[in-house]
Amino acid sequence: MERIIYNTVGTCSKQIIIEIEDDIIQNIEFIGGCNGNLQGLDKLARGMKITDVIERLKGIRCGAKMTSCPDQLAIGLMKYLEEKTRIERV
Repeated sequence: MERIIYNTVGTCSKQIIIEIEDDIIQNIEFIGGCNGNLQGLDKLARGMKITDVIERLKGIRCGAKMTSCPDQLAIGLMKYLEEKTRIERV
């Protein structure tokens, strides 16, 4: 199992800790933010493929902010996939 730590930008949550196994989300923990909503996001995303989570959450905004916790989760996962691809090419 891989563990990703992503520091968010522009949201109430400050960090997302994501556990992934075989490109499937196993667990998500948000540090800060709206606890109930973020627990719900964790439960909804568990068992999903990384690419499906990105597709569903990328671009979601929170009020007037240009991003949101779901969007930051998608961005963190995209960065993980980019790094994984870069390493595999080496």
